[in-house]
Amino acid sequence: MPLQISERVRAIGAQAQAALTEQFARIDEIAEYNTQKVLSAFQNHKVAEAYFQGTTGYGYDDIGREALGEIYADIFGTEDAMVRINFVNGTHAISCALYGVLRPGDVLVSAIGAPYDTLQGVIGITGDGNGSLKEFGVTYRQVDLTPEDTPDLPGIVQAVQEAHVKAVLIQRSRGYATRASLSVKAIDEIIRAIRSVNPTVYILVDNCYGEFVEKIEPPQVGADLIMGSLIKNPGGGLALMGGYIAGRKDLVESAAMRMTVPGIGRECGASLGNNRALYQGLFLAPHTVAQATKTAVFAAKVMELMGYRADPASQDIRHDIIQMIHLEKPEAVERFCKGIQSGAPVDSYVTPVPWDMPGYDCPVIMAAGAFIQGASIELSADAPMRPPYTVYMQGGLTYESGKLGILLAAEELLR
Repeated sequence: MPLQISERVRAIGAQAQAALTEQFARIDEIAEYNTQKVLSAFQNHKVAEAYFQGTTGYGYDDIGREALGEIYADIFGTEDAMVRINFVNGTHAISCALYGVLRPGDVLVSAIGAPYDTLQGVIGITGDGNGSLKEFGVTYRQVDLTPEDTPDLPGIVQAVQEAHVKAVLIQRSRGYATRASLSVKAIDEIIRAIRSVNPTVYILVDNCYGEFVEKIEPPQVGADLIMGSLIKNPGGGLALMGGYIAGRKDLVESAAMRMTVPGIGRECGASLGNNRALYQGLFLAPHTVAQATKTAVFAAKVMELMGYRADPASQDIRHDIIQMIHLEKPEAVERFCKGIQSGAPVDSYVTPVPWDMPGYDCPVIMAAGAFIQGASIELSADAPMRPPYTVYMQGGLTYESGKLGILLAAEELLR
């Protein structure tokens, strides 16, 4: 039975797609550039069938696992990288990096306001503090955005001159904030400002949702560490789990001691037969990210044609795969998410409802009919159920399927 999409909605979709030729060409050009970069890294490191074999138990001598880290370092322009299925999510990878570089008495500065919700418990901003950085004696400061929702460079400069500031965290994507996602150029400006007054502070970038959307990555403009999730962009839709940390060799090593334990670090950690999917997912990642980016651009245009405000706007240059749509009413958020869910290949018959999720301070609704649980590179939409009732959409393994999901969401809104 064909999908129930009215002629009215299909006409809106056709109008939207016709207006996006230039945007799609720009996205394809970036994908081709990044594909060359990935292919070159695979060839330079002489990837072979033997790299795909997994290890068990302690995971000693896993040549594929180690070579994959070297490939990530090559692609991201860093000294070292660690790519592991041991990371349960992106928050875990970011946390290992933070615990790796910070010690009791140190100060952590967030340069772009409050970080993503799940990191606030790690820092000790929310929650009972059990195991948090705060409990271990790390002090936290944040530099809020300007009234225009842009990074406050003078405020950042002032904050990093405070005694005992050891690390600065920059979140590339917007999370559940209303600010714009940061371009690598904007991150470069923040790093230059920080280095002008504190050249030794560690600069860490939460790179989630941003990999391969641009031609360069934050380490190429001076970031000491970047961290991310494999079930987002770099896993290409094939990685079943995991995360990565890339950057300075000494800092990656310190993070490894937090991933496992001091004295073992990265020496252990079986890959359990996942290497093939991690390699193939990385190889596909530039193309898959382009599909997700096109889906986001299409969603923005369709929603604009229907009278909603989209951020970024459909003609804006993209810096991550997240599309924010201001729906303004809770029932509109629920209808949109219902439409996205109905366009999924998995659990399409399910109706998403708001619920209390661990790590969030209000009910959250999530639409995600994914092959891999929580994989944000697959088409999904989620929203905190609080004003201004904005939905955050991301992913799309193929543009064609992503487009259908958006049209079904539009159908629900019109209904």
